[in-house]
Amino acid sequence: MSAAVRTFILTISTVIRPTVVSGVLSPPTNVRLTSYDMNLLLVWDSPKGAASGLVYTTEYKGYSPEYSVGCVNISSLECDLTRLSKSISEYGKYTGRVRAQLGTQSSAWMESNQITLDQDSIISSPNVTLFSNGAAIEVSITDPVFTISALRKVYHSATYNITYWKDGQKEQARSMSNIQQNRVVLSDLDPWTVYCVQVQINIEWKLNPSNPNTAVCESTTTEEAPWVAAMVTFGIVAVTVALLVVAVVYRKPITHVLCPKDLLPPHFKEYLLAKPNSSMYLAMCNSRQPDEIYDEVIFIAGGRTVEEGQPLEASGRSSSKQPDSTETET
Repeated sequence: MSAAVRTFILTISTVIRPTVVSGVLSPPTNVRLTSYDMNLLLVWDSPKGAASGLVYTTEYKGYSPEYSVGCVNISSLECDLTRLSKSISEYGKYTGRVRAQLGTQSSAWMESNQITLDQDSIISSPNVTLFSNGAAIEVSITDPVFTISALRKVYHSATYNITYWKDGQKEQARSMSNIQQNRVVLSDLDPWTVYCVQVQINIEWKLNPSNPNTAVCESTTTEEAPWVAAMVTFGIVAVTVALLVVAVVYRKPITHVLCPKDLLPPHFKEYLLAKPNSSMYLAMCNSRQPDEIYDEVIFIAGGRTVEEGQPLEASGRSSSKQPDSTETET
């Protein structure tokens, strides 16, 4: 075989099997650690011209200098390390590595970048819901779900940036910054107008805020929201029912408070029922009734005397007969 033919065959074999060089597999490329909403994802690209049946094994480490086993003999080009270990911390620093395997052959390990989860994790957009309330719109914000912990536990100072505009007039958008409440009412709106809203999560010490949500739109009206009256009615009914339940359940304690039946202490009873022993009281009890002193009284009516004990009516009748006798004598 001529030298030219041998050279051609070697060239073709090198092109067809680029992942094996002198019996060693080519390693994966573009190995990187990423994090979205507090997960820890190791991602890589396959070697150029990877052979069929190529699999990958991953490892990772935190503060410890030794690597821990991650995904083993997988064919995909990523490994979610947070699903493999509960020891992943939202404040930890991590590095990963990956190698390719084909049969008994293994490539060299390819190491990734190092990331700190709370600083480098990308926060996805919040979920935003709008409620029309007459000439105002209420914005309800729900934080994204984290793989590890929760947004408010990791980022205590997280706030919202709210941007809103009339539909079709985004260039005239208005904004509200550093909002801490997850329910906000937009009241400076025109009636019967469609408004669109976007929200971003902002963390003071992170360079970039979260991705904004896809704009959601809602129309204002001039009518009073029907749920306002319903909520007021429901609140009154709920309070009434609660008071009735409390009155039934705690009727005995309430009765004791309003109509106490507490008895006097025994020593109070003894004191109040005991016979007085004061000298004045005893003198009053032992003294005899004084003799009554009186004079005889005689009443004179019409020239006649009325003795004590004679009724005045009888005396009056006697006096009235006096003129009759006088006329008879005349």
